[in-house]
Amino acid sequence: MNTLRFLAVDAVEQAKSGHPGLPLGAAPMAYTLWDRFLKHNPKNPHWWDRDRFVLSAGHGSALLYALLHTTGYDLPLEELKRFRQVGKPDPGPPGRW
Repeated sequence: MNTLRFLAVDAVEQAKSGHPGLPLGAAPMAYTLWDRFLKHNPKNPHWWDRDRFVLSAGHGSALLYALLHTTGYDLPLEELKRFRQVGKPDPGPPGRW
């Protein structure tokens, strides 16, 4: 849990942009969903029968990216450190995931 919080808040701080509140508060809920309930496969992210995680609060995208990184999806730490930078894979609001 604290790893998710740290990664998300650090990404927001590095970017000097974003909202740390949602990642801090929602980390336990998001971790529990991803770890215990959602069907997903980091090695096959486009698996047709996977569950979808809908994050309607785009300002919490740092939490989603931290979850993707810590659960084995193709989002290296170097990319997470470039959060909210134009032209990077995770420019802010989630889209490609």
